[in-house]
Amino acid sequence: MTTSTAAHSVSLSPATMPRIGTVDVRYQSYNVEMLEVTGGRFWKPYHDIAQMPAQAAGETGTPGGDTPAGMSADLYQYRPPIDLANKRLRMLAKALGPAYVRISGTWANTTWFADTDTPPEDPPAGYGGVLTQQQWLGAIAFSNAVDAPIVTSMPGGDGARGPDGVWKPDQARRWLDFTKAHGGKIAAAEYFNEPTLASMGGAPKAYGAADYGRDHTIFEAFIRKEIPGIKILAPGSVGESTAEWGVAHGGYGDMAVLTADALAAYTGNADAFSYHHYGAASRRCAAMGHQTSAEQALSEDWLGRTDQTLAYYRAVRDQAMPGKHFWNTETADAACGGNPWAGTFLDNFRYLDQLGRLARQQVDVVFHNTLVASDYGMVNEDTFAPKPKYWAALLWRRLMGTTVLDSGVPLAEGRHVYAHCLRGVPGGVAILAINTSRSQATVIELPAAAARYTLSAPSLDATQIQFNGQELKLGRDDALPTLQGERVDAGKLALAPASITFLALAQAGNAACR
Repeated sequence: MTTSTAAHSVSLSPATMPRIGTVDVRYQSYNVEMLEVTGGRFWKPYHDIAQMPAQAAGETGTPGGDTPAGMSADLYQYRPPIDLANKRLRMLAKALGPAYVRISGTWANTTWFADTDTPPEDPPAGYGGVLTQQQWLGAIAFSNAVDAPIVTSMPGGDGARGPDGVWKPDQARRWLDFTKAHGGKIAAAEYFNEPTLASMGGAPKAYGAADYGRDHTIFEAFIRKEIPGIKILAPGSVGESTAEWGVAHGGYGDMAVLTADALAAYTGNADAFSYHHYGAASRRCAAMGHQTSAEQALSEDWLGRTDQTLAYYRAVRDQAMPGKHFWNTETADAACGGNPWAGTFLDNFRYLDQLGRLARQQVDVVFHNTLVASDYGMVNEDTFAPKPKYWAALLWRRLMGTTVLDSGVPLAEGRHVYAHCLRGVPGGVAILAINTSRSQATVIELPAAAARYTLSAPSLDATQIQFNGQELKLGRDDALPTLQGERVDAGKLALAPASITFLALAQAGNAACR
């Protein structure tokens, strides 16, 4: 990558940037799929896929099985339960705290909690997997050790229903009672993971919005009465957008799509509006369409899809749940396990840009999918070594506070500039400046000295990245690097093409940050 002679120019006034909102102290959070906890068939690594399945969705999986309904079994591969006691994994997760860990996902809809010391190998009829006491105790221990209370969803497949098809809270009650009795902290819950695609998630055949409304009413009454203090999130929709690229537009093969406006008609009493965002389906799911490419990954169109999804759900929220804030309970570069470049420096741009955009728009929490599993994970699923995205997340955690400021810089190619109060420094301001141009530098004019934290790489497809010119890696005994900022004086600062820079202005004197 080379810098052209022309450069974008940005002038900043951190002392007078106005406050435009706040986010949860656990704003940056992450998912550990329920299937990771139990073990089971999750997305197959690309190097193990001999040929992408040519058939469209809707020809293989069945409700309640180990392959989601309508999906090709060739896309999945068994993985053993994740080792949530791993010392390295816990250290890395704790460094991102405080956070929430969402233990949910498609397979959570059909997971049976075995409230017994001797769990069966196979689940009862109507369920697709077994969560043992020891596995859930491991999840509780992980949550407590890394300061990440649990967010989850209920089993809602055929097994959790009576003969009349109505959802029953019995299984959820046993599971949540066990959690409380063993020191687990459930911060929030959704009734069902991704009810937009209910049949994919194991709901009964022909499950409709009215069925969802009936069951959500039962779920809400159950939570409010028996487990007060848990936030109720709803509806948890996915795949809709104000643009045609929405991955649920047109349906998934033969599977019906329940629109968010139909679902949200029943969720007005929830505490926050939850939704998922995927700007595309990964190459694994090419048969579904909705594809993107590495060449598009820094484009304004691609990065702007985050806003288009939220705009769709904002209109629904305003109608059905006015005034409620948003929780984005699942997001990544692409559905179906992520694209091959999800674990490279290239996806750091989307990851941080998304956090910057959503913080300005009443989104209280963002859950990246996932912490570990598949291509979109933040750490390597075999070694638990940090991927490029982990380092981006760590810098966000250390620098960006909960008060959101208006940077005064309109979004444009090469100039994605976000501002928050500097974490832990009264009056200080943190700037995130993302140069999305592949060829042009961006020049920032600073009114005062700052500490610079720049992420870069020899190439966008690199799996090892640099911090202020030095390779990022764990030290002896897995120690995290210090990530000390480099002083830059007031004046012009050139940001290289395709680079990411945080700036800490401890002496900014911003009144909104006192």
